[in-house]
Amino acid sequence: MTEKGKLYLIPTPLGDYDPALVLPAPVFEIIGSLKTFVVEEVRTARRFLSAAGLKGHIGELGFHELNEHTRPEDVDSLKSLFADGNSVGLLSEAGLPAVADPGALLVALCHREGIEVVPLTGPSSLMMALMASGLNGQSFAFNGYLPVKPEERRQALKNLEKRSSNLHQSQIFIETPYRNDALMADILATCSGHTRLCVAADITLASAYIKTRTVEGWKRDVPVIGKRPCVFIILA
Repeated sequence: MTEKGKLYLIPTPLGDYDPALVLPAPVFEIIGSLKTFVVEEVRTARRFLSAAGLKGHIGELGFHELNEHTRPEDVDSLKSLFADGNSVGLLSEAGLPAVADPGALLVALCHREGIEVVPLTGPSSLMMALMASGLNGQSFAFNGYLPVKPEERRQALKNLEKRSSNLHQSQIFIETPYRNDALMADILATCSGHTRLCVAADITLASAYIKTRTVEGWKRDVPVIGKRPCVFIILA
């Protein structure tokens, strides 16, 4: 029986800075042992791996893209990467792979194929936002991206607020950066003034902005979030 390699889920920084500031030493040891990587975008992955200690060796590595454009049959073909005991590293564009990330498809494939999945320690914008929010960390739900169409997005916000109120549960969601300010406007127009809202942008960066206020309080001081990675949390 041919030995299969492992899939290592490799975290990346939440911004463009030294990975050693947020990743523990064992992660770099594993990165240095791998020759094959599945990534969202090759250019970003090359830059990260170079900063992680592989500068000068990038040309020796094999890269395979897995993103929103990848076809199901192409995902299935990735199982061949694990033949002959070859282990593979999975990289997201930022933070933990396979969370709100196409890499989850590869993780699911590995479970179906009996390939060991090994998660590594690194920054999670979702958990860091929650722990810094002052909202309910005992009961919470991550809802991913809200609908793009404004009417559907506002209805989704109403539903999340109702669920939060009924369950006393923090509701976490994210948005594509260029729609952050539109989402913020919809939250302020849709949610009750008493609902608490945490806005957590640029987590771990020097420009980090993390504040929790009531919706009514935000209306008196509306932030311009801009095109920054941002996590939103509400608690009604």
